[in-house]
Amino acid sequence: MADDWSSSLDLCVQLSNRGSLGRDVERAVRQAICDGRLAIGARLPSTRALAHDLGVARGTVSGAYAQLAAEGYIMLRPGAVSEVIWVPPAIEPPSVPELDGIPTWDLRPGSPDSSGFPRQAWVRTTRAVFQRLPPDAFGYGSSQGTSELRQALTGYLGRARGVLTSPDRLMICSGFTQALILICEVLRRSGAKAVAMEDPCAPRYRDMVASSGLRIEGVPCDEEGIGVAALRGLDVQAVIVTPAHQYPLGVTLSPARRNALTDWARQRNALIVEDDYDGEFRFDRRPVGSLQQMAADRVIYVGTASKTLAPALRLGWIALPAAIQPLAVEIRDRLDRGNAGFEQLVLAEFIGSGALDRHVRRMRGEYRERRDYLVRALARDVPQVAVTGIAAGMQALVTLPGETGDRALLTAAKRHELQLHTLTDYWHEPGAGHQPAVVVGYGRPPANAFRSCVSELAAVIAEACGRTNLACLHGP
Repeated sequence: MADDWSSSLDLCVQLSNRGSLGRDVERAVRQAICDGRLAIGARLPSTRALAHDLGVARGTVSGAYAQLAAEGYIMLRPGAVSEVIWVPPAIEPPSVPELDGIPTWDLRPGSPDSSGFPRQAWVRTTRAVFQRLPPDAFGYGSSQGTSELRQALTGYLGRARGVLTSPDRLMICSGFTQALILICEVLRRSGAKAVAMEDPCAPRYRDMVASSGLRIEGVPCDEEGIGVAALRGLDVQAVIVTPAHQYPLGVTLSPARRNALTDWARQRNALIVEDDYDGEFRFDRRPVGSLQQMAADRVIYVGTASKTLAPALRLGWIALPAAIQPLAVEIRDRLDRGNAGFEQLVLAEFIGSGALDRHVRRMRGEYRERRDYLVRALARDVPQVAVTGIAAGMQALVTLPGETGDRALLTAAKRHELQLHTLTDYWHEPGAGHQPAVVVGYGRPPANAFRSCVSELAAVIAEACGRTNLACLHGP
């Protein structure tokens, strides 16, 4: 059985056709080992299979294997798979280095608890989907995504997020990153020169928009969300917002600002890009619906499975206004042939069976408990800080005393092996005048490590605040 298995292995061996065939095979396999293409433990094809592939006698390959075994390069196992057991020291593959200073604790924002992924339900759904897949499901599909997922999302988004769309106006993508790249190209092709973005916002997305060739105008956010009054004075053709849970401040766009923003879009014939970040995870009351439902002809709605399920799925969706849908499809067809279809079919079934709703409800309760604990623990251990923003999502903004500097905080974090993000990099123009704060991603740690992470965070903040106060008292 083992020899049969090894017969299915391919091995790229190039013969020089000079001199003895046996020596030629021997030299080629030895060279593959010495080049590092065959590492220690690499399995070799059977002598019969390699002889067939090279068009030589089986005895020729057997002789070559025997010589390589005598030299200590490979181990022969009659009736079993032969494998590489040694490479010269000069080209021995390096061992994985021990990375110095890898944080033990991680409270960076932007990721869910990966240990909470519903493995069993996903496996059951995958098995059920594959058992009934027709042959044409293995071919090329629409660049917009499978009809099954677009149909399922139309119902789910309408029910859970209030999105007004249809399957033909939905496009499946690999997450917000790909969606933003596509949207920027749509805006450029439509004549846009500049877009507005919230200040503060995710620096990664700000850099992506700038790389697309669009000019960026920062619009300050406050406790009601983006300042629409400031937006009105800008020469921009679109604005990118996170109305459900502003990232990173954690506020919700107020009803008055929602009305003002959609009015601005209609008056200026502009577009709104809605990143429905954390839209499903509202704890203090019922979730706020999408902005898109107020102006479906003006809002490009983007959602993903990265926070609700897992980033590794690389699945997201765009609800397109009818006026730009043909252009978006044209651009997408030019860029690629769409995303992997199998995961789309599984997600469609996952949604249709109610499994996604059950998972979101379970994780909503988990993240609610985490946020509540974070608030209580910091109030007890470092009462000089405040947790701001609404009770929602997977991250919270922890504001620090005004004299606390990033350097003191990050130095203390490194000492405690804690990885975190300060608010500084999120501002369009970092510098003096901004309240020091930490963006705490309480969704990332596994459940069994969460409380320890919070304890380390409290210790880091206390140490940073203490050192800053001492510096203020005694001078530099």
